[in-house]
Amino acid sequence: MTKLAANLTMLFNELAFMERFEAAARAGFRGVEFLFPYAFHADQIADKLNLYQLDLVLHNLPAGKWEAGERGIACHPDRVGEFQDGVGEAIKSARILGVKQLNCLVGIQPQNASREQAQQTLVDNLRFAAEKLKDEGLKLLVEPINTFDIPGFFLSGTGQAVELIRATGSDNLFVQYDIYHMQRMEGEIANTIRANLPLIKHIQLADNPGRFEPGTGEINYRYLFKLLDELNYEGWIGCEYKPKDGTLAGLGWREAHGI
Repeated sequence: MTKLAANLTMLFNELAFMERFEAAARAGFRGVEFLFPYAFHADQIADKLNLYQLDLVLHNLPAGKWEAGERGIACHPDRVGEFQDGVGEAIKSARILGVKQLNCLVGIQPQNASREQAQQTLVDNLRFAAEKLKDEGLKLLVEPINTFDIPGFFLSGTGQAVELIRATGSDNLFVQYDIYHMQRMEGEIANTIRANLPLIKHIQLADNPGRFEPGTGEINYRYLFKLLDELNYEGWIGCEYKPKDGTLAGLGWREAHGI
């Protein structure tokens, strides 16, 4: 059964953030996700989740100076302490919000570090974070992201993510598989999901080109939803797309795709 979560960073952004929870619930979503909770008091978000009976299915670890263009710091050798502090901050939020898995945006390779240095830093940081989250009953995810949208992003392929998991030696590190990003980088969406499903604990969607809702581009989402059902995928699918003509106007894609 397909379980869709509204990404409140991307959807319903016609409204203030705290108003998006009610809008998502009224639109029929039972789960939500967003980039970060850290600009708000976690108790305030928890109140909204409880009021509208929503599950928070995912958010990210702190990712550096987002407004300045940073997209994670896990591969930055000179910011290990900051990364570790961020893991602690994320765990505190997770306890209050009831989220069961957290995503790590690994970041853009820093100019002052070689790829080998960035790789080793990333492996060490992910091993640290995976262990800390496991102690709390939380899963750690990593997400490959396309380098057209974020040039220089260090983790940009599914195979690379799988090798990264192996390098950490952790049994608490998994893949967040974003169909839009991987369509741009790799294609072969169906076969890649089939081959790596045991490691995929969260999926996100958007169509390509444009990163709009399903049905606006080249990706055969009707086929992919059927495939995920056949594979007994039990996780959530986060709707992390840019509404082409407003959130509510674009939600008809769900019925059109049999959801």
